[in-house]
Amino acid sequence: MPRGLDHIVHAVRDLDAAAAFYASAGFTVGARNRHPWGTHNRIVQFPGFFIELITVGEPGLIPMPPQGSFSFGGFTRDFLARTEGLSMLVLEGKGAAGDVAAFHQAGIGHLDQFDFERDAKRPDGSTVKVGFSLAFATDPKAPDIGYFTCQQHYPENFWNPAFQIHSNGVAGIAGVTMVADRPADHAAFFRAFCGVSDVTSNPNGIAVRTPRGEIGVMDSTAYRRQFAVKPPDPADGARLAAIRLSLRNKAALISALGKGGIAPVEHLGNVIIPSDIGHGATLIFEQP
Repeated sequence: MPRGLDHIVHAVRDLDAAAAFYASAGFTVGARNRHPWGTHNRIVQFPGFFIELITVGEPGLIPMPPQGSFSFGGFTRDFLARTEGLSMLVLEGKGAAGDVAAFHQAGIGHLDQFDFERDAKRPDGSTVKVGFSLAFATDPKAPDIGYFTCQQHYPENFWNPAFQIHSNGVAGIAGVTMVADRPADHAAFFRAFCGVSDVTSNPNGIAVRTPRGEIGVMDSTAYRRQFAVKPPDPADGARLAAIRLSLRNKAALISALGKGGIAPVEHLGNVIIPSDIGHGATLIFEQP
C-alpha cells in the first residue's frame, strides 16, 4: 500500500528559539508539548503533514529502552550531541501491525510496534487526547535518520485547519530532499518503506513519488547546483537536508521574511532559507 509523507522531525537544541525562527518566517507554530520519555515538541501543521520541532527537555526522563524498542529520547539526545537538523522522516500509517510485518518481510524492519497517547491543547485552551501507533524501518546506509510510519487514533483531535493557515502563503508540503554519496543505493529501501514502485532516476539522483509529496535523494554536488546552499555532510551516511514547501503567494512569503528579518537565497525560481539560519534545516519554498 503506498504511503504518503506524514511529518518530518526537526531536532533543535533550543525549542523556543527554533519556534521563534519559524514564526518569524511566517508560520503558525503550536504550543509546547511534553512526552513522558523526556522530549518536548512544537508543531507546524499543514493539510495532512506537519513539521515536528523537537528537543530534549527533560533528559532525566529518557529511559533505557527494552530490547527491540526504539528510544525517541535517546535518539534525539544522541542526534543533538552531533548536530541540529532534520532527524526523522515519517510516512502515514494506516495499520501499524501491517507495516511492522511488511517492513520485517522486506528486511528493513527489526523493531517492535510503538503505541502512545498524550494530551494536546486546542486553540480555546481545552485539552483533548491524541494517540499514535508507529512502525519503524531502518536503512543501514542512513544511520542518522529515523524512519517510521505514524497511524493516528484520534485524527479529529490532532488536525486543525486554524493551525494550517500561515501568513507566508505556504499551502503545504511538496517534498523532502536528502543528500547521499550514492543516491541510487537507497532506491530499494524507499520502494519498501513507501510501498511504491515509482522510484525514478534523474540528473540529480533519484525521486520517489508518494501519495503526498516527493522524496528526493541527490549527491552533494547536485544539491549545491539545485539549491545554491551548503548540504549536510553525508560521509557517515545519507542525511535529511531540506523541506520543500508549496507556495500560494510568493509576495506574501517575501513580505513575511522581510518582517521577520530573514534574508533568503533566491535560486532557479525558488526562495531558500539555508540551514545556518534554519537551525540545521534548509527550507525551500516553491511556487507551482
